[in-house]
This record gives sequence, C-alpha cells and structure tokens, in this order.
Amino acid sequence: MKTILFTGARSGIISGVIDKLKRKKYEIYVTVHTDTQLEVVKEKYKKDKNIHCMKIDVTEKQDREKLLYLDIDILVCNGAVGYGGSISEMDMKLVRQNFEVNVFSNFELVQIVLEKMIEKNKGKIIFMSSLAAIYPIPFLGSYSATKASISALALTLRKELKYLHSKIEIAVIEPGLYHTGFNQVMFQNKYEWMDIDSYFSMCMDKIRRKEKLLEKYVEKKSLHSIEKRILESIKEKHPCSIYRAPFLQTVFAKTYQIFFE
Repeated sequence: MKTILFTGARSGIISGVIDKLKRKKYEIYVTVHTDTQLEVVKEKYKKDKNIHCMKIDVTEKQDREKLLYLDIDILVCNGAVGYGGSISEMDMKLVRQNFEVNVFSNFELVQIVLEKMIEKNKGKIIFMSSLAAIYPIPFLGSYSATKASISALALTLRKELKYLHSKIEIAVIEPGLYHTGFNQVMFQNKYEWMDIDSYFSMCMDKIRRKEKLLEKYVEKKSLHSIEKRILESIKEKHPCSIYRAPFLQTVFAKTYQIFFE
C-alpha cells in the first residue's frame, strides 16, 4: 500500500482527487492549514479508515517537521494562497507572503520529504502550479510569479535528480481556470485596497467586467479534465514532466507563450 500525502487538501480540485483515490490501495494523509479546517475534513472522512487528517501549515517549521515521522511514497504539494492587485502598487508584504506560502515553505517541506526518498531511491513529488505560470493574468501578477517559480524549480529538481541516477519522479500540474472559488477570492481581495486608492481607479469597472467575462466564459465548471491529469500523474510509474488542462485554455496559453511574449 503506497502512502500519499496532500497539502492544502481542504476542498477544490484536490478534494475530488481524494474522493476518487480513497477506495484504491493507498494510505492517504489529508493535510490542511488550520485547526478549524482539520475538524471539517475529519468529519468528511471519518468513515474512511485509510485516510488520516492532519494540520500542516507549510509556513510553520514545527508543522513541516511532522513529515519527518512519515514514510511518504507520493507527495502532492497543493498548499497555496493568492493575492490580487497591480504589482506597480501592491503592498510588498502581500507579495512576500504569496511567495512564502506558495514557493519557499512548500520547497522547505519538499526538502524534508526528499531526504528519505533519496535514501530509498524511490518516490514521487507532484507540484500544483498553474497555466498562469505561462500566461500571466493582469492584476494577478504576484500569484502568476509564484506559479512560474514553482514550475521552474520543480523541473530543475527533476533534472538534478538524474545526476543521482534517481528513481524519484517529479511532475508539475498546470491547471487553467476552474470554478473552485479560489479565483474569485483572488479577483476580489485586491478591491479591499484598490477601491480606496489606486493608479487604476478610473479603470475599476473595466477590470471587474473583464473578470466577470473570465468567470462566465473561460472558467471551467467541471473539474473532470484536471482531476484526470492529477490521477494520471499519481498512478503512472513514470509520469510526464508537465500535465496541463483544460485543453482549449492550454492551447491558448501555449500560443501566447510562443508568439506573443
């Protein structure tokens, strides 16, 4: 029975993946950010004997070190936050916090897990990035930058491990816009300060209209396509380096990257 641990597993895309895996031959650790969230997932999975729920705030050293006592075969790094706003005026405390959660703390946690994987010469680490890594969305620059960093660092790690002739697999998942509520939080939280004082005060209605169009016409309501990619990365013995979905958003992002950057 392989042991798989998910960070940031309270809800959204990863929640659906766990539901599809829980009847399979996996010992699953569901980890969340707060004690309140922990009570919610404990209630949700109370009948599932192969699911264990833990609080792991990736920014807390003592929480990260809980992984020292686990023998993890597959780590899925999903813990993330997103702050919106123009990088021209955004409080750098928010930018630093975005990087602290999404990048620095996640990779500190990865280093802990990797130590045991390197000793065993086996294991798999899956990083949740985003299509925003290759197609930055206006006023989500801080979040996009963290995802670009995750993809770059993860793919570099994949290449580095080859020098050890390692059997450890590294994969990156780059989802597009899916309707989980996460995007709405990022779209909305910038207005807490941009509505008060911003270089873009004359454009706020236009920005809101464009975001509503993204939500209505671009954001994918069904999570099936991205859940399928994540499940493939987990189940495949030798996963691809990058999995992307949905298809049309991926084509658009790659076209932008090739022809318009």
